[in-house]
This record gives sequence, C-alpha cells and structure tokens, in this order.
Amino acid sequence: MGRHLTFEIFRFNPEDKDSVPHMETFHLEETERMTLFIALTRIREEQDPSLQFDFCCRAGICGSCAMMINGRPGLACKTLTRELPSEITLLPLPVFKLIGDLSVDTGTWYRAMNEKVESWIHTHRSFDPRAEEQRMDNALAEEIYELERCVECGCCVASCGTANMREDFLGASALNRIARFMMDPRDERSSKEYFEVVGTDEGIFGCMGLLACEDVCPKNLPLQDQLGILRRKMGWQAVKHLFRMG
Repeated sequence: MGRHLTFEIFRFNPEDKDSVPHMETFHLEETERMTLFIALTRIREEQDPSLQFDFCCRAGICGSCAMMINGRPGLACKTLTRELPSEITLLPLPVFKLIGDLSVDTGTWYRAMNEKVESWIHTHRSFDPRAEEQRMDNALAEEIYELERCVECGCCVASCGTANMREDFLGASALNRIARFMMDPRDERSSKEYFEVVGTDEGIFGCMGLLACEDVCPKNLPLQDQLGILRRKMGWQAVKHLFRMG
C-alpha cells in the first residue's frame, strides 16, 4: 500500500452561472511511479467525471497539462507524486483565461504574442522550393535549437511577477523567441526593428529580473542568459536612440 494522498483541487466552471469558485477535496492511494496526470485521470474516472484538466502527449512535450502545483507552476505529466507531500493543492495557471477547473486557454495568449513579436523568419529573398537549403554552422544551429525547445506551456508566464500585474508585458517566452530570431542569420531584421519590438517597457525593460521563469521552466531553457543578452543589446540601442533624438 502506498501513501494516502489528499488533493485540494480548484473547481469553477465560468460557463455555468450557478458555479462558484471553491476548493474540493479528493483522496487516492499512491501507486508506484504515479504522476499528477495519472492521479487526476484516476480522480476523473473513478470519482468525478466533470473534473476539467488538459493533457495530450503525457511526455512533457505539448505543455498542455501545466498547472499550479502547491503554489509552483509545473507539468502534471512530469511531476511524480512521490516528490510531493501527501497533501497536494492544484490550481489553474494565473494570467491565462480560465476554461474550467484546472484548464486554461494558453493558445489564444501565445497566438497573440507570436503575432505581436512577428515570430517568423523575415527575409526579402524569394522562396524557391527546389533551391538547396541555406547551410548554417552546426554550433549556431545547436544554440538556436536550444531556444526552440520551448513547448509554450505557460509556466514562465504564470511565475512572472510583471505578467501577473500587467496584461501588456510580453513575458519570457516572447523574449526567448526574439532572442532566437536575433541569432538566426536567415532573419534580416535590423537592430532598430528588433528594438521597436522588445526594447520597450512592454518588453525587456519591463522585466524585473526575478528569474522565476527559468526556475520553473520544465525544459530548463537558459532564459536568464537570454534575458541578460537582450537587456544589454537593447540597452545599447536605447542609448543610440537617445543620442539621435538629442
């Protein structure tokens, strides 16, 4: 027999006018290698089929099962119950629109963010599907790939003090995307164009430097390094901009 686990889970359905936000208690016996995803699935199948939470890949790749786990953002599918105390509190991620219970709409937020920072390769070259792919230095390709591992789970946004206070802040995931494109030789945007996107209070200068984003990132992305690099680059651009205005 495993431990007796007590789950305090947030319940609320915004679509139901009679629904009231509250915490509901569930109990389970812990099994070997149990994850929060397995626990929530058992609760939904055995105790309450109305419980809402998101999942897809169950392998830490899709990012859809992100939630607040004892006050800390994380992925339910990667979190083993044995790593937690016997009393576990689960809440939906803040910042994002609540769908119901532990389910939030990260897709709309990320779509708007990607459009705002124009998250695609900007080039004036015409596209020829028959042309040979432009080659890239292996070391640079690996650096870019490191930043591309973001699964857009929303953990970094949920843990960000600025994002929790301001709807206009881009957040670490957006700044990570810009850092990725600034490294890519195929992207032809100028330093001035990058500055107009992230060299503002909504971008890198709105970051308070708490670095909770890196602490909670399930993919262990080097967000601290990228935020520091962006701050230095955009700071230099800000100085040049002030001199031009003067």
